[in-house]
Amino acid sequence: MTHITIIGGGLAGSEAAFQLAERGHSVKLYEMRGVKGTAVHKTDKLAELVCSNSFRGSDPTKNAVAVLHSELRGLGSVILEAADATRLPAGGALAMDRELFSDYVTDKIMNHPGIEVIREEVTEIPTDHPVIIATGPLTSEGLAQSILAKTGESRLSFFDAVAPILTKESVNMDICWMQSRYDKGDGKDYINCPMTKEQYYKFIEDIQNAEQAVGHNPEDEGVGYFDGCLPIEVMAERGPETLRFGPMKPKGLTNPHNPTEKPYAIVQLRQDNKLGTLYNMVGFQTRMKWGAQKEVLKTIPGLENADIVRFGVIHKNTFINSPAVLDSEMRLKAQPNVRFAGQVTGVEGYVESTAMGLLAAIFLDAELKGESIPTPPDRTMLGALISHITGGADAKTFQPMNVNYGLLPMPDEADGKVFKKGRKEYYGVRADKYFKEWHNS
Repeated sequence: MTHITIIGGGLAGSEAAFQLAERGHSVKLYEMRGVKGTAVHKTDKLAELVCSNSFRGSDPTKNAVAVLHSELRGLGSVILEAADATRLPAGGALAMDRELFSDYVTDKIMNHPGIEVIREEVTEIPTDHPVIIATGPLTSEGLAQSILAKTGESRLSFFDAVAPILTKESVNMDICWMQSRYDKGDGKDYINCPMTKEQYYKFIEDIQNAEQAVGHNPEDEGVGYFDGCLPIEVMAERGPETLRFGPMKPKGLTNPHNPTEKPYAIVQLRQDNKLGTLYNMVGFQTRMKWGAQKEVLKTIPGLENADIVRFGVIHKNTFINSPAVLDSEMRLKAQPNVRFAGQVTGVEGYVESTAMGLLAAIFLDAELKGESIPTPPDRTMLGALISHITGGADAKTFQPMNVNYGLLPMPDEADGKVFKKGRKEYYGVRADKYFKEWHNS
């Protein structure tokens, strides 16, 4: 039996370990949390969710990520199994109780007879047996240096931020109300905090004047932000209306306390745990220092007495230049016994990271059994993602990417004209068709 090392017990590492163990391999899963923490993790559990508690949209006729959900379920993903088992009401999104979710995955991995979990930091990449590196955006400095030496790259980082979490009972429901945008789901999955035009512009001014926590290390010079997870301060710098057309857009919502007056802006809170006692601030990643954060966030109508149980933080993420250094089966060109998986490959998002962990495991399993497995078709979401990171993107300008319909080829000529309005549904149906054909083969 071939010994396999997986480095990193996040979503991708846990998924890869489970898939390989289920296929009869012996896996050693290394996770440093428990002996060494990170800037944002709070526990030593596997697959801990550190930012949002959502896997985003769940409607495959409208959301590219929901199509990816479906493909992962079709491949027996333990991460999607955990998400479905710990799901919370969230309108059109797949959101989970973050603690129950992590407990579910941890239990599955820790109790699998084919997996040994080792609490230890790995700083050197093994050369004598198969390895999957799934250390995610918070790869330790020692291992990052080892990766740099292998890839010949000069930098692996960008900045990311986390949104605050507060207690539901501290929200003033005489001002706020429960409603999903456009009444999706059961229509009452979010808490909405309304702002008038004057309140909104004062809020923007307060954000811009707040003391911020920004890295000042010389090696951080030139490190940028990932566009899909910008701090609210950075969005505000791009123009006073940016937030109002982003996470604070008032569309699809009506204030029952004052139904005739349309709010100028809205702050939304989404349920964060099964008990419904904790809510996170949707799209409110922030780099404000904690004292300033507390002051500014309490100016939001309805949050005057907010009990913030986790403040937002900024941290540095890590990813490799995959188009330049990985082959089509996610192997490191300079050292083919090593595969990379998860967010460190330059995919962004929980579901995307999980997908890369699952694919790395499938490719490695086939290799060890002397079999050949084709890459998923580029008309599937799995295929589109792996194609993007292993050659579809320009290596000179490569940046982390969420799954999206823009990664897919245009409608097939044989399918006739597909109007723009129905294109998302078309892409979902087409992806399902090609996925089933690939999976069955």
